[in-house]
Amino acid sequence: MRKRSGWIVRIEFLSCITSRALAQIALVGFLALPAWPQQASADLTTKSLEDLMNVEVTSVSKDEQKLSRTASAIFVITAEDISRSGATNIPDLLRMVPGMNVAQINANTWAISVRGFNGEFSNKLLVLVDGGTVYTPTFGGVYWDVLDIPLDDIERIEVIRGPGGTIWGANAVNGVVNIITKKAADTRGALLVAGGGSLDQGFGTAQYGSSLGHDTNYRVYAKYFNQAELPGLAGQIGGDGWHLLSGGFRLDSALSPNDTLSIQGNLYRGDERSPTQILTSLTSSTLQNVDPTVNLSGDVFQLDWNHVFSARSQTNLQVSYDDYKRDSIVAETRHTLNLDFQHHFEWGRRQSIVWGLDYRYSSSKTTGNLSIFFNPADLNTQIVSSFIQDEIALSPERLYLTVGTKLEHDYYTGFVLLPSARLTWQPAGHQMFWAAISRAARTPSREDTAIGINFGGFPGANGVPVEIGLVGNPHFKNEDLTAYEVGSRTTLRKRLSVDFAAFYGNYTHQETTEPAAPVFESTPPPPHLFIPSTFENLMHGESQGMEAAANWKVSDRWTLSPGYAFEQIHMHLDRSSQDTTSVSAAEGSNPVNSAQLRSHFTFPRNLAWDTSAYFVGRLSDPKIPSYTRVDTGLTWHYREGLSISLFGQNLASDHRLEFTDTTGSNRSTLIKRSGYAKATWRF
Repeated sequence: MRKRSGWIVRIEFLSCITSRALAQIALVGFLALPAWPQQASADLTTKSLEDLMNVEVTSVSKDEQKLSRTASAIFVITAEDISRSGATNIPDLLRMVPGMNVAQINANTWAISVRGFNGEFSNKLLVLVDGGTVYTPTFGGVYWDVLDIPLDDIERIEVIRGPGGTIWGANAVNGVVNIITKKAADTRGALLVAGGGSLDQGFGTAQYGSSLGHDTNYRVYAKYFNQAELPGLAGQIGGDGWHLLSGGFRLDSALSPNDTLSIQGNLYRGDERSPTQILTSLTSSTLQNVDPTVNLSGDVFQLDWNHVFSARSQTNLQVSYDDYKRDSIVAETRHTLNLDFQHHFEWGRRQSIVWGLDYRYSSSKTTGNLSIFFNPADLNTQIVSSFIQDEIALSPERLYLTVGTKLEHDYYTGFVLLPSARLTWQPAGHQMFWAAISRAARTPSREDTAIGINFGGFPGANGVPVEIGLVGNPHFKNEDLTAYEVGSRTTLRKRLSVDFAAFYGNYTHQETTEPAAPVFESTPPPPHLFIPSTFENLMHGESQGMEAAANWKVSDRWTLSPGYAFEQIHMHLDRSSQDTTSVSAAEGSNPVNSAQLRSHFTFPRNLAWDTSAYFVGRLSDPKIPSYTRVDTGLTWHYREGLSISLFGQNLASDHRLEFTDTTGSNRSTLIKRSGYAKATWRF
């Protein structure tokens, strides 16, 4: 759960990167200095960097759009980046994005956000898989532990830093992550992946893809991993090991010259240890440590039908259904049906218009306990929305204006309007500039409106027990953001590309925790005086910062990809607020400075060396020192279709704390040095 009053992690920020961390990052680059030239392999790095301006993305406008016309701070993690990274999960892949805060809480829990406000459930970040949302409305965030897609099946990950509400709706406040998988035609044949190591003790994927006739392709896969426990903060066993078995399929078919159909689905089963704290007695003054086993299960089914009317007009209909069950402290079963329709057409010679409708129905059933529960325990909600966006060529191939808005009706707060305006200018083929202004909103979650938490109690006057707790506010409002952004993309001498973005955000109606009126309760027994806190919208403030990423082809053998992000957040309480912790949590949940440097070097005889260094500035409340994570590995392409990899992770330090969850819902453990070996065989 997010950081709340009484459990909030207070984090102060760093004003500059330490010289020691910079030296570590620089050393990684110099270790890979090339000694001889070589022909580059056939991947994105072989293209001229001007060609990369023409890479198409879909997450900004829900339609294919060249980077040179994209007025947004977007970072694309390609399939080649994924294969070189050495990452075994999606959270570790996201570390390479400047401005993205990725911190591991324990073996199976992460805190991931864009542009601040980090926590286990970062409610200002929207995550999608092939355009379908995986944002849970219960706690307002993502269950990263079950977002388990075979990394070999990911075509790219598009990360938008900044609002995406005009297209994707509420909760796309500070960023959007869209994981786009490969078409079935691109994964024909068999794939076997097997590996293991000190932390990832065993993992593997078995996949097969083929065709059915001339117009239909499919793939099926099964995937498994088993991860060891991490050490606890006091040196004890962390009790957070886990394993997961998943499987899925994808089928793509051309029904006619104008119609294509894609059907995909996946399911997972597993369990994880989840060290936490619970209240065993209403009159207990302390929470007790427990190590329950959480059973995980879920499945997703998604259908996409695309119809082309002409070269200037096409429609897409997406229907998805997903459900999950988690037997955690609060057991929950949720079922969600989503219908999404969009129509893209060109109007005249200078306008490209996209409009659409969306409907979502979600049903949740929960079982609580003395420590935490929801009231009501069961709830059904609906969301209806529509959007329109118009890209206008003010000067074809040079100057484009994109305006649009989304109108959404949410179960909790009614209608919300999310407009935006974006401008791109491309004075030359190797250079473009952009600017944007947009509004975004974070709608309430069930946690905000209906949660009940008992922290513990103590004996009161005349022997009447007194209980301290937290209750949701059914009248909680949307959290709003108005964002201003500018940026540029430039290529220099066909060997160096630089992507830069700067932003200012004005936040209003942000969440605080305020005292509420005491009440006398007879249940649960014994009769007691309950002194609650509740949620209000009594905080506002601003953020400002910048992000930069570069790609430098030092030689045909060697590529360097540095990145840097800077952000400061200043929050203020309304005069009526009595909150004492929300400001420090909002300002300090991410570092002021972060940086990364990735190096790819190819030797003769099909041997590649990849190294990544990630610097994260210190967090200070509670105090977590800055650190530099270093991963490095060798990949040997033994012969066509067969490769062997050896990777070391977290090599700069052995036992390291990345994030502290003081809510008690998850106990933090220490991230340790690890290594693994992997074999990949395609045939």
